[in-house]
Amino acid sequence: MSDHIATDLLPSATPVRYLAEDGTTVDGPAGYTLPSVEELRDAHRRMVVGRRFDAQSTALTKQGRLAVYPSSRGQEACQIAAAMVLREDDWLFPTYRDSMAMVSRGMDPVEVLTLLRGDAHCGYDPNAARVAPQCTPLSTQTLHATGLAYALRRNGTDSAVLALIGDGATSEGDFHEALNFAAVFEAPVVFLVQNNKYAISVPLDKQSAAPSLAYKGVGYGVRSEQVDGNDPVAMLAVLHKAFEHARAGAPFLIEAHTYRIEAHTNADDATRYRDSAEVDRWLDADPLARLEKHLRGIGALTDEDVAEAQAEGERLAADLRSRMNADPHLDPMALFDHVYARPTTQLVEQRDLLATELKAQEG
Repeated sequence: MSDHIATDLLPSATPVRYLAEDGTTVDGPAGYTLPSVEELRDAHRRMVVGRRFDAQSTALTKQGRLAVYPSSRGQEACQIAAAMVLREDDWLFPTYRDSMAMVSRGMDPVEVLTLLRGDAHCGYDPNAARVAPQCTPLSTQTLHATGLAYALRRNGTDSAVLALIGDGATSEGDFHEALNFAAVFEAPVVFLVQNNKYAISVPLDKQSAAPSLAYKGVGYGVRSEQVDGNDPVAMLAVLHKAFEHARAGAPFLIEAHTYRIEAHTNADDATRYRDSAEVDRWLDADPLARLEKHLRGIGALTDEDVAEAQAEGERLAADLRSRMNADPHLDPMALFDHVYARPTTQLVEQRDLLATELKAQEG
């Protein structure tokens, strides 16, 4: 049994990596199919657009148009690779920090930001988009993702599910229950842990003593891998492999080592728990700059290509500003919709109370 674990389940001793920080290639582990140049060019364009979306969304919080926005700047390789490996019939289970991945999957940015604007619990049709509502509680979506993956397999499809989580979520009970169920019942689900080193203000070494979060999958019989989360080549290679594994009928756990450049949200002061030198070190490992250096180095990217991607990002940002600056009409009574299939007595009383107050305000 120990031989089986050592050969089939254990992650690499060091994170999988194919690109150095200066964009040159390095020898990574065998067994992975590297993405094509065209796929990397597409990844670069998406990362440029995604970073512009992220910056615009952060600006919207300062203008009062968003209640909150958790930036994913610095995690572009994880976000974009997650969107690129999904087929149209696959499902994505995102957290509140994964707006970039959702936009890159093709969703309307305004609909993606509806939750963070505070307008509705979910601003889109999850069934149509095959994207579950963005999850704010830590790790609860891993159970939902696993259950849906199991149902997909029972229905005879080869669709798969990608559950995005942060490092803090791996300390939650739901995460471990999801891994156990997925392994026992062979659910086609990939768990992608974006280890950005902090659970809000708690550093990783204060929440887990595991040598690598990827090792948490081994105890449940889940094939696991750790990867340089700021290396777009490695992220795509490992995610493609993970989805092959999932479609064959077994879950897969990935730990992506990355870093959250911005604060947890606009309501957080990150200078209280980390110093600027640490942030500067990770700026040197920027995933977008790394991929751009690589593509320019092999003659696969020109100034015109970069300018075109930046222009696409500016068009998206301008459209987002314009539509987010329009005040939506909201029905206060909609607050009670979709809470329970059969409203509880307490919910009905609250709904009636609000209706009475609104009627009184109308005079």
